[in-house]
Amino acid sequence: MPDVVLTTLNAKYVHAAFGLRYLMANLGDLRPRACIAEFDINQRPLDIVEALLAREPRVIGIGVYIWNASQAHAVVAALKRVRPDIVVVLGGPEVSYETEDQPIVQLADHVITGEADLTFPRVCRALLDGARSADLPKIIASPLPELSQLELPYDLYTDNDVAHRVIYVEASRGCPFTCEFCLSSLDVPVRQFPLSRLLPALQSLLDRGVKQFKFVDRTFNLNLETSRALLEFFLERHRPGQFYHFEMIPDRLPDGLRQVIARFPPGSLQFEVGVQTFNEEVSARIRRRQNYARLEDNFRFLREKTGVYIHADLIAGLPGESLDSFAAGFDRLVGLRPHEIQVGILKRLRGTPITRHDAEWSMVYSDTPPYEILRNKLIDFGSMQRLRRFARFWDLIGNSGNFVDTAPLLWANGASPFAEFNRFSEWIYDRLRRTDSIPLVQLMELLFMYLTSVKQVEAQTVASSLLRDYRRGGRNDTPAFLKDYVSDTASPPGPSVPDRRLPKRQARYFELR
Repeated sequence: MPDVVLTTLNAKYVHAAFGLRYLMANLGDLRPRACIAEFDINQRPLDIVEALLAREPRVIGIGVYIWNASQAHAVVAALKRVRPDIVVVLGGPEVSYETEDQPIVQLADHVITGEADLTFPRVCRALLDGARSADLPKIIASPLPELSQLELPYDLYTDNDVAHRVIYVEASRGCPFTCEFCLSSLDVPVRQFPLSRLLPALQSLLDRGVKQFKFVDRTFNLNLETSRALLEFFLERHRPGQFYHFEMIPDRLPDGLRQVIARFPPGSLQFEVGVQTFNEEVSARIRRRQNYARLEDNFRFLREKTGVYIHADLIAGLPGESLDSFAAGFDRLVGLRPHEIQVGILKRLRGTPITRHDAEWSMVYSDTPPYEILRNKLIDFGSMQRLRRFARFWDLIGNSGNFVDTAPLLWANGASPFAEFNRFSEWIYDRLRRTDSIPLVQLMELLFMYLTSVKQVEAQTVASSLLRDYRRGGRNDTPAFLKDYVSDTASPPGPSVPDRRLPKRQARYFELR
């Protein structure tokens, strides 16, 4: 039985806990006395407690994040009721700031704030060597570790992880920017992992059959020498079906990096691009530095000269951004043609300085995770709720890849994409009164009804477009409601053989070549 159990609740089973693997890798001589036990937020807290206690640990380390804070609190509460003798140590971004007001912190024995890779082993060693928990500080601030001193965790990905889960990797930690809504703005300076150690670890993952790599670096393209070295490393070893995700600074893409990016096969690279706002006054207010002319030039290059899949982020509810301003930014971003636009609702993450705008802009947030904005001076609660529905339906229609041809019909002929999709969003919500658990064919039929009855688009045009989209997903049948408008046996024009070696959403945009 292990003395130390490292655990967390992942958002989904497919997400492997990267932080736990770092802690395990750096336990040193305690590693044989420890284990990792992962759960997800859909599991019942009491079942999780039962599974943890079955291992008879002396110390339980729990990773707490915004997506699992409520469930983690329930787990810790039950643990301390049933086995108060077990030492519970918390860590993670959700408990690294504003610790004094958090009920979960009051229940736990210790909290390690910051990057705990080297501090957690020291705490465990003291406890297992006989130190009383009462003799250690409740809140233990962890200094930033020197990355060259860390043991890398990649050998802790199991064969099952390789086959069924997202494999997270990182080349750096930290962020040079000071965007006030983001925890990364508190994480300075930027530190690089030595490539001499990282590249062999990545090679080992490739040798084990890893197909998808998700880099968690906040600013992958900050250090151009490292960025280019990593891209060239993967390009030289690329095989069909391999996929690489990076988060990039939108206005930094020099020629040397462009040349490498352009050589990747279509759909094999994904860039997550944080635009957040096109309002320059708002951007300055939240201390986000961004060159919009270079940003737009980089988008055009990526769409016209490469096969990169672009996931762009935009935030609603920022201080000083009106609904009209957000709508204009959304329309501008649609015009740059990213494959996905994630419409995020502003969150008040613990520790971030966005709170300095609360009084001036009447910022009111939910007091439960994920702490989203409820209203502010320029956007009332009802409008914010409509934005939430907009974001959800946009994900189903605009981002899913299920409506590549059909979605643009909503804003054809030069209409505002935001205005037109917002109308559709409210129309569909009036009929369903929900934003989830909507089967694909039902969503298709509702879109057909709206386009033909409200937008007055010719029925056969809409039906042909919907059938192309439907079959782009690899299906060969024809939904019943379309059969009066299209031939049941006809193969509609357009891409019909998506590259199945890519992730599903990306495959719908890239044909097999």
